[in-house]
Amino acid sequence: MERELNTIPEPPRGDGAADAGHQAFFLDLLLRDAPAVEYERPVLRARSGGADANTVAALEEAKLAALRVRSVLRDRQRRESELSALFETANDLAGMRSLDQVLQAIVERARHLLSTDVAYLTLSDAEAGDTYMRVTSGSVSAVFQQVRLAPGKGLGGLVATTGLPYVTANYFTDPRFEHAENIDHAVREEGLVAILGVPLKMNGRGVGVLFAANRRERPFAHSEVALLSSLATHAAIAIDNANLIDDTRRALDELHTVNERLQRHTASVERSAAAHDRFTDLVLGGGGVREVAAAVAEVLGGSVRIHDRTSEVSVTASPSGEVNDPSPGGDPLSEGDAEVAGAVRSSLASGRAVAVDDTWVAAAAAGGEPLGTLVLRGVRLDDTDQRVLERAAMVTALLLLIRRSVSETEHRIRGDLLNELLEVPARDPVSLRQRAALLRADLDAPHVLVVAESVGADPQRLRSAASFVAETTGGLATSRGGRLVLALPGSDPAEAGRRVRAELSTAANGPVTAGLAGPTEGLGTFRDAFTEAVRCLQTLRALGREGDSATIEDLGFSGLLLGQNRDVSGFVSATLGPLLEYDERRSTLLVGTLRAYFAAGGNLSRAKDDLHIHVNTVAQRLERIGQLIGTDWQRPDRALELQLALHLHGLLDKGVDLLGDQGGG
Repeated sequence: MERELNTIPEPPRGDGAADAGHQAFFLDLLLRDAPAVEYERPVLRARSGGADANTVAALEEAKLAALRVRSVLRDRQRRESELSALFETANDLAGMRSLDQVLQAIVERARHLLSTDVAYLTLSDAEAGDTYMRVTSGSVSAVFQQVRLAPGKGLGGLVATTGLPYVTANYFTDPRFEHAENIDHAVREEGLVAILGVPLKMNGRGVGVLFAANRRERPFAHSEVALLSSLATHAAIAIDNANLIDDTRRALDELHTVNERLQRHTASVERSAAAHDRFTDLVLGGGGVREVAAAVAEVLGGSVRIHDRTSEVSVTASPSGEVNDPSPGGDPLSEGDAEVAGAVRSSLASGRAVAVDDTWVAAAAAGGEPLGTLVLRGVRLDDTDQRVLERAAMVTALLLLIRRSVSETEHRIRGDLLNELLEVPARDPVSLRQRAALLRADLDAPHVLVVAESVGADPQRLRSAASFVAETTGGLATSRGGRLVLALPGSDPAEAGRRVRAELSTAANGPVTAGLAGPTEGLGTFRDAFTEAVRCLQTLRALGREGDSATIEDLGFSGLLLGQNRDVSGFVSATLGPLLEYDERRSTLLVGTLRAYFAAGGNLSRAKDDLHIHVNTVAQRLERIGQLIGTDWQRPDRALELQLALHLHGLLDKGVDLLGDQGGG
């Protein structure tokens, strides 16, 4: 700067030189577009040279005039630059055909023209009644890029509602705007402070808002508001043109599509009629999903896969006529291809076939219940072919329903047979064995009895899962007293328990508790094994072992007592009867005190802490206990007998029926 100042010509000195010299000097500064500070030099030199007041005043007046001319020239230059930029913008927008390209160009140009940190554009959503962020330039916040502005909320909501431009040098301190938490959070996340917003109007109707914003406090001049408004006007015209071009392009595409459809219509109708006849013959002829897959592949081409959700197997067929027999296959709902899984859900909800690239998906359902899925790959379908695929899905659903009805009948027969074994096993052994043989079951072979339950689970899903286990293992299954009962071939209760819990837990989506007994030794032992399994289940629940399975042997001491078929209730009454009667008659807690005393190892101090009473009270209760059941109650053999009775009494209190038949139908 210093070097530049040294090259500046000397202004006329304040020695009464002619005004023409001063004017020439200032004109030279104007021509060179010199900085404003250089206009002070003639005045400073005149004052330092001792010029008279008139000369200094004349210089001041000339300086001010020159600065005004400089300001006017700069304003004109700026306006020319803005008009040039607007002209270029209009040219650029007019040449664009894509709406997304137009919108992106608008915000980029707005950010460039106003030299702001961020520019963005929101469009009105007629259905929601608000405006949403459509495109941004310079934004770094994902939250900001997805914000929606309710009517009248924030600066943008106010612009959209009133159709007028609004500007603020500091958004958060400006009281004119009705702040909303989501908008303020998004603005703060982006770091914006100064914001200018102008309406986008199309045919007099507001369609959105164009913004320019800075991350520091800054006032926007009227010229900047006018500039952004002009850009918004051009933008609205460009958006309208882009929409018209899109509409025209779509109309042309539709005309072309209609022409192609007319050419294919005859062939499609013929294929549809042939498919209808083929599917009708297939159902009447007793065909299955294998034949459906072959028919679809032949009529529509491509590779066809039919997944049967009722049995978790799939059948595939190709146009060459090759059909793969049913084999285990994943359900498209759970496959890794998220798009195909989404198409299955859409088809199930709409009842129509759904396309994903070159794959078509149709759900086979009955009353909203998914039964299977048809996946057709490698072909493109018109509307007629799509209906053929949908008709194939309906036929598949019908066939699966028929098969499920047969399966449910078999399950019911298996359940009836097991119920008879548990209730009157010796009524007609020959008939029972014959019925079992029809179900491919051998009742004289060893079986494990499993009694299971899951609190809060769907009973229908549990019964279906239990029937599946029984059918696949050659066993029997039924439901008694709200619990599932299974008789599975084998001699390993632990293995049977693990399998049943695994299958039922998946169906219940939660823990399953199971009592186990066996193996059986002929028809006459099924009932006893069932009773034992029920006791094991109840004992597991009483001991808090939910989600576990066990046999009598697995239950340790409790199992030993249960397995001896003793009169447990009579033993408890004989041992604790006087105390139980005393507590019931006088509402005392002698039984609880005795239990706490034994649990504390005979220590009065620990017992009184557990009972939360005074030690003297414990002693008095123990003295009363001695009076009721005999003073020798602390003798080792009596103490063991009492502790056994207390343990069994606790199980009885928790609802364990230690001897009765738990299998009421």
